[in-house]
Amino acid sequence: MVEAVGHDSEQHVEPSTEEVVRRHERNSRKRAIENRPRYYGLGVEPENPYDEPVPNRTPGDTNIVKYGFDLHPQVTFWAAGFLLLFIGLTLAFSEAANDFFGDMLAFIGEYFGWFYILVANIFVVAVLVFAFSKYGRIRLGGQYAKPDFSNFAWYAMLISAGMGIGIMFWSVAEPINHYETPSPYFDVAGSTPQSEQAAMITTFFHWGIHPWAIYALVSLALAFFTFNRGLPLTMRSVFYPILKERIYGFWGNAIDTIAVIATLFGLATSLGFGVQQVSAGSNFLFGSPDTTWFQVCLIAAITGLATISVVAGLDGGVKRVSQLNLYLAVLFLGFVLVVGPTLFILGFFLDSTGAYFRELPGLAFYTESISGGEWQSGWTIFYWGWWISWAPFVGMFIARVSKGRTVREFVVGVVLVPSLLTFFWMATFGGSALHTQSEGIRDVAAAVNENTATALFDLLEAFPWTFVTSLVGIILVVSFFVTSSDSGSLVVDHLTSGGKLESPVPQRVFWATMEGAVAAALLIGGGLQALQSASVATGLVFSCVLLVSIYSLKRAFDNELLFIEARMPAPPTAHLAAREGARMRAEAEAEELAELEELEAVAQAQAEYHEQLVAEEEQ
Repeated sequence: MVEAVGHDSEQHVEPSTEEVVRRHERNSRKRAIENRPRYYGLGVEPENPYDEPVPNRTPGDTNIVKYGFDLHPQVTFWAAGFLLLFIGLTLAFSEAANDFFGDMLAFIGEYFGWFYILVANIFVVAVLVFAFSKYGRIRLGGQYAKPDFSNFAWYAMLISAGMGIGIMFWSVAEPINHYETPSPYFDVAGSTPQSEQAAMITTFFHWGIHPWAIYALVSLALAFFTFNRGLPLTMRSVFYPILKERIYGFWGNAIDTIAVIATLFGLATSLGFGVQQVSAGSNFLFGSPDTTWFQVCLIAAITGLATISVVAGLDGGVKRVSQLNLYLAVLFLGFVLVVGPTLFILGFFLDSTGAYFRELPGLAFYTESISGGEWQSGWTIFYWGWWISWAPFVGMFIARVSKGRTVREFVVGVVLVPSLLTFFWMATFGGSALHTQSEGIRDVAAAVNENTATALFDLLEAFPWTFVTSLVGIILVVSFFVTSSDSGSLVVDHLTSGGKLESPVPQRVFWATMEGAVAAALLIGGGLQALQSASVATGLVFSCVLLVSIYSLKRAFDNELLFIEARMPAPPTAHLAAREGARMRAEAEAEELAELEELEAVAQAQAEYHEQLVAEEEQ
C-alpha cells in the first residue's frame, strides 16, 4: 500500500497593523518617487536630506574679507552708495527735499493707492491659505526640528521687533486723530460717540491682521528656504524655484539690495518717530529743547546704545533687551489699565475687536474712490507702505527665531497672537485717551493737534505719579528704539554678507550707524512727512517683489509635500488598512491553494510510480 506524501500546511495568520503600515509605506514611497516629474519645485530628490545645501554654494563664498568686514560686494556697494547719496542730497538741499517728499507722498497716494490696498489683501489671503490648507503640516527645519526658543521668548521677540516704537508713538495719537477726523468709510461726524468706535476700529485695522500677515509671508518664505533647503538667509533665496542658480547673479543681487534699502528706510521711519517722542517727553519732564538738532543728538546717543546691544549678538543682546522690553511694557500697560477707566477699557476692547472683524471686509477693500480726498494716503497707504518696507527686516528676524514650528503653528503665532495683544494695548491707551477726551477730563486732542509726539505724555498727566510714569514711558521708547535698531542691524548684516549668520563687529557697527544717519537725514529734510514718504516709496517697490515670492513659495511647498510623502508616509486610514488586509489575505489564500495543488500532484505522481514498480515485479 502506498503512503501518500503529505505536507503540514501552515495555518493562515492575519497581517498585523505594523505589517500593513510597512507595506503602505513602501507602496507610498514608490508611488511618490515615480510621480516626482509631475511636481514643479526645487527638483530635490526625495532621498536627499532636508538640510543639504545647493551644490558648490555656501553663504558668503564670494565675499570680500578686508579691514574687519566680510561683505558681499555688489549688494553692499549698491545699497551703501545709494544711501550715502540720499543722505548727502537730503542734507545739502533740505528745503527742496521737503517739497519733494510731500509731492511724492501725494503722487503715490493718488495713482498707486489702489495697488497698495490690493496687494495687502493678497498677502493676507496667501498666508491664510498656506496655514489652513495641506501646506499647514510642513515643519520649518524638517519633520524632526525642535523650536530654539520658548513660546514666551518667541512672542517677546515677535512683538518687540514687529511693532516696536510705533505702538508707543501712535497708541494715543492715532485714535484721537480718527476721533476728530473719522475715516470717510464710516460716514460719521467727528467728536461723537459714533466716531469714538470708528476711531478704534480704524486703529485696529492699521495695526492688526494686515501688517502681521505681511510679516508672516516674508518670514515664512525665508525660514523655509533657509532651514528646509539649506539656502542663505537672504531675500534672494526665496526666488530659487524661479531663478535657480541665477539668484547668485544680477537678479539676486538686485533683490537683496532692494531689501536692504527698504529695511533701512522702514527702520529710519520708526526711529524718527521714536526720537520725536523721546524729545517731546524730555521737554515735558526736564524742559529740554524740542528741536530738530536736539533730536539728531538723541539719535546719535541712542544709536550708540543700540550698537552695544547688536555687538552682543542675537542670544546675548537682542534676546535680553527684547525680554526686558516686554516686561517693562507689561508693567506700563498694567498701570494704565488699573488706574485708568478699567471697566470701560475692557468693554471697549471687546466691542472694538468684534466691530473690527465685522467691518474688516469693507475696510480692507475701501479705496476712497467715490468720496475722494487725501485721508487714505495719509493713513492706510502710509501704514501699508511702512509695514511692507519693514517686512524684510522683521521677516528675516522672525525667520531666524522660528525654526521647528509647523506652517500652521507659525502663521497663527505670528498673525493672530500679536494682533490680539496689539489690540489690547491700543484699546488700553487709546481707549483711555478717548474716554478722557469724551468725558471732558482732559483735552488730549489739543495736545495731539499741537504736537503728535506729546500725546502719550499728555494722557499720563490725567493719572497719578505723572513724572514717574512719563520717565518709564521714555525708557520704554528708548528700549524699543534699541530693540528695533539692533535687530535691523543684524538683518542688514545677513543681507550684505551673503547670508552669513555671523558677521564681524565693525560691519554691525557700520550698519547700525547707517540706520541712525538715514533717520537723521529724513528728520532734517522734512520731518514727519519725509518719514512717511520714504516708507511709502520703498514699500511700493518691494511689494512687487513680495507678490512674486508667493508663487515661488507655493512651488516649493508642493515639492516639500512630495518630500514628506516619500520620506515619511502617513499611517493608513482604517478603510485603507482594511482594504490592504483583504488584499493580503487573498494573496495568502492563493499561495496556499497553489502549494496544496502542487503537493497533490507530487503525491499522485509518486502513487503512479509505485503502481508501475508493483506491476513490473508481478511480470
